[in-house]
Amino acid sequence: MSVKIVALITSKSELSRDEFLRYWNVEHPQYVWKLPELERYVQNPAIEHRTEWAYDGMAELWFPSVAAVAQAFSSPEADAVREHEEEFIGNITWFLASESEIVPV
Repeated sequence: MSVKIVALITSKSELSRDEFLRYWNVEHPQYVWKLPELERYVQNPAIEHRTEWAYDGMAELWFPSVAAVAQAFSSPEADAVREHEEEFIGNITWFLASESEIVPV
């Protein structure tokens, strides 16, 4: 069974939305895709709205197992991911999750 990381992200306060999205959408994937055993990576930027959201976006990273997550994030590739995140992420809160699709009955 696959597991995924769900990461809730806020931008550094000194960055504009466009600057944040450039770091995250354009630059960051090249670091993330180097993580060992990463199966899928999805970014969910918050939609601009009259309401100020608590988060600027959410990322989802799928791995084959919890052990694979641990291995990936103890790798040198993860060090590069974290180093790049320091340039544009103000705060990140994450958890491991399993995914259950709910269909109408």
